[in-house]
Amino acid sequence: MRLLGPLLASAALLQAAAAWPQNPRSIHDEVLEREYSKPLFSPKVVIVSMFPPEAEAWYGIPEFDVLAINISVPGLSMLYPDVHCTADGEICQLTTGESEINAATTISSLVASPYFNFSQTYFMIAGMAGVNPEVATLGSVTFAKYAVQVALQYEIDAREMPANFTTGYVPLGATAPGQYPTSIYGTEVFEVNEALRDLAVAFANTADLNDSAAAAAYRANYASSASYLAGTKEPSVVPCDVATSDVYYSGALLSEAFENTTTLLTNGSGIYCTTAQEDNASLEAFLRAAMHERVDFSRIIVMRATNDFDRPYPGEAASENLFWADQSGFEPLAAQNIYLAGIKVVEGIIEGWEKTFAKGITPTNYIGDIFGTLGGTPDFGPYSSVESLSRRSTETKIPMRRRVRRSI
Repeated sequence: MRLLGPLLASAALLQAAAAWPQNPRSIHDEVLEREYSKPLFSPKVVIVSMFPPEAEAWYGIPEFDVLAINISVPGLSMLYPDVHCTADGEICQLTTGESEINAATTISSLVASPYFNFSQTYFMIAGMAGVNPEVATLGSVTFAKYAVQVALQYEIDAREMPANFTTGYVPLGATAPGQYPTSIYGTEVFEVNEALRDLAVAFANTADLNDSAAAAAYRANYASSASYLAGTKEPSVVPCDVATSDVYYSGALLSEAFENTTTLLTNGSGIYCTTAQEDNASLEAFLRAAMHERVDFSRIIVMRATNDFDRPYPGEAASENLFWADQSGFEPLAAQNIYLAGIKVVEGIIEGWEKTFAKGITPTNYIGDIFGTLGGTPDFGPYSSVESLSRRSTETKIPMRRRVRRSI
């Protein structure tokens, strides 16, 4: 009698599995099993989404069918286990799951997969984000040069911070806000190919972005501050940078603190513009893959469509901005503008493949991390090159990275 329940449950599962539509190109198929150690796909473009509304922007579109082939890749999120590709394998899309951990784990698994050759692939991170009304508005589509991990800091509750502190966030290894961190982890800042970014901006500028009367009415509230003029305008394509934080924050004080962090860590070059939860994590995974020539770090685009403001308008509470305000930036703005702008970038790469993109876009700026891992001289951070870092002794590096005692 005790065995009957499990047997019936197993039978039900088998019946359900038999009824479930089977993908002809799954990991269990003979083709993939036989060719397991050989790359089967060499995509020209991979679209990286973080959660379903971003992914669904690419499904059922007239330009291509990214659901023609679905490849289950070990290590991807249990919620989003497949990489989706067009029938010719030229364009693929996947969903990482939200937050830094999910993004890093998924991208690490993706680039290690033996099913793919990513050596010439362009990766376009295509997500939604919060936005700084000093730089852009709801529904805008932004393209970053820098990604900054703004919350990688010490934190003191603002109610307990010293009277002369402007924020409770203090860079690691420092003792006050605004000091450059002396405990460097390596993921604080990434810089991507500015020449490629500018091409992506040019492609996206040919799109007609969505706007709505409801979004226009909400952003008009920001007109009472001259600093927020950009936030009152119609959606547009904006070259500006992204802040990464697992904490979904709201408020002028936190936003200003992280804007200052962006300025500090990029040596004044970065433009604090959008707020997201994944980009530094994804870029670290891509960088490690680039060290082993599994991907080309110069072929990464970071695109974010904006759906809410990072701070309230004058007179609005930060909690109202975060929890209850109907900003109308999600639909039909950000969720559709990801596609409207992004499709122009994808088409530009595919159509210009033979003439321009197959050989790659030569960077005119430094690309990589704060350590100079991929070579070249970072235009931010304390290190001039990876060689100077490698010459440091172990005894020197450990105090540098762990100068302040950490309690458990």
